[in-house]
Amino acid sequence: QVQVVESGGGLVQAGGSLRLSCTASGLTFDDYAMGWFRQAPGKEREGVSCITWSGSSTAYADSVKGRFTISKDNAKKMAYLQMNRLKPEETALYYCAAGSCYKEINQDDYSYWGQGTQGTVSS
Repeated sequence: QVQVVESGGGLVQAGGSLRLSCTASGLTFDDYAMGWFRQAPGKEREGVSCITWSGSSTAYADSVKGRFTISKDNAKKMAYLQMNRLKPEETALYYCAAGSCYKEINQDDYSYWGQGTQGTVSS
């Protein structure tokens, strides 16, 4: 049984940082790209960033380029999303998923999903 678990969400002031973590079990972690998505209240889920299985390539939504950094540690079976200079409109439930990473971060390319971790940015 595959399990994807996110952690690291919380409350931060605008301009602050959060580091999200994700672990996946029940699958061969090295074989999967990892992606981060978010869903704000009243909005559709959107792709934020992804990283290929090896960690050699990454993709970012235009809105987060230069502020967010994705990384993957296959030895620890962990993926991370470092989020800096956060904005109030980035308050959302952040999801981690295992699948395939392409330039366009599409949730249809991901098979396994976590339950999400809440990130709240106060103004």
